[in-house]
Amino acid sequence: MADAFELNVDNLTRYLETGIDGFRGPLSAEKFAGGQSNPTYLLTAGSGRYVLRRKPPGVLLKSAHAVDREFRVMKALADTPVPVPAMRVLCDDEAVIGSMFYVMDYMDGRIFWNAALPEQTSAERSAVYDAMNKVLADLHDVDPAAVGLSDYGKPGNYFERQLSRWTTQYRASETEHIPAMENLMQWLEQNKPADDGLVCINHGDFRLDNMMFHKDRCEVIALLDWELSTLGHPYADLAYQCMQWRIPGDAAIPGLGDIDRKALGIPTEQEYVQRYCERRGIAGIDHWTFYIAFAFFRLSAILQGIQKRAIDGNASSDKATAYGGLAKPLAEMGIALAEQGA
Repeated sequence: MADAFELNVDNLTRYLETGIDGFRGPLSAEKFAGGQSNPTYLLTAGSGRYVLRRKPPGVLLKSAHAVDREFRVMKALADTPVPVPAMRVLCDDEAVIGSMFYVMDYMDGRIFWNAALPEQTSAERSAVYDAMNKVLADLHDVDPAAVGLSDYGKPGNYFERQLSRWTTQYRASETEHIPAMENLMQWLEQNKPADDGLVCINHGDFRLDNMMFHKDRCEVIALLDWELSTLGHPYADLAYQCMQWRIPGDAAIPGLGDIDRKALGIPTEQEYVQRYCERRGIAGIDHWTFYIAFAFFRLSAILQGIQKRAIDGNASSDKATAYGGLAKPLAEMGIALAEQGA
């Protein structure tokens, strides 16, 4: 199945020569190791370096792997304070490389894979977390209509829609019965807060390793991986990132749950949320237990999809089995937090 991820470089070169102004070969392509959902490649051409994101091969879940949505939202955010790469071309002709793809500018920076930032100083860790916090607040302050994204999501209660969507996705990729997930889904249905009408551009996967930082400064130069973005509730993004404060450091996706954050210069969850509220002029956040529990449910459903793709043999990353194995323990953490009041 590995051959399915190889690109037809000849076809791609011909397409990009007409699709991107100034593009010229010769072209080579190298697949990045990351990218659980949409395979991502470094393109090196005579005209410079680019990044290609494509839908994966194989049978896909409905509405998943929406590279066209990634392209649209990043293109729309080009002139906002939210840092995104320049979008070059979107191709929906599957004959070119076998699936829909887009090409964007290559950004030369750093990606931090471990939330504890073990190679940084205390001051740098504080600066990295503050930079992330600013990007999230800036994103949620963007008026969707002002950037042409008023139709980027469906109207109505965001959490109600998302519970329905991810329950359906989870059922479609279920490989074993997980009692904690069943209990968590039931708790969320019974504890949904009333719709408060808050709407923003929701990234959907806002976390440290989906951001690229400047090579020399603690500054975010690109927020990446927008596949799950939509018009949604701002606190869903915030709670999703705050999960890392509760996930153990030795998990396949390392968190901050069992480390001395103060000694490392990393803010507490409460401090991080407070700084976000200050930036957005918000007094505080009610129903935080629900938002955190929902975040664990949603990530567990996402990881279950990765597990299913690993079993079916069309996962993009060789870490898919390890990531997929987190679906059950995260569901167990989610229901425990819900029942304890987070």
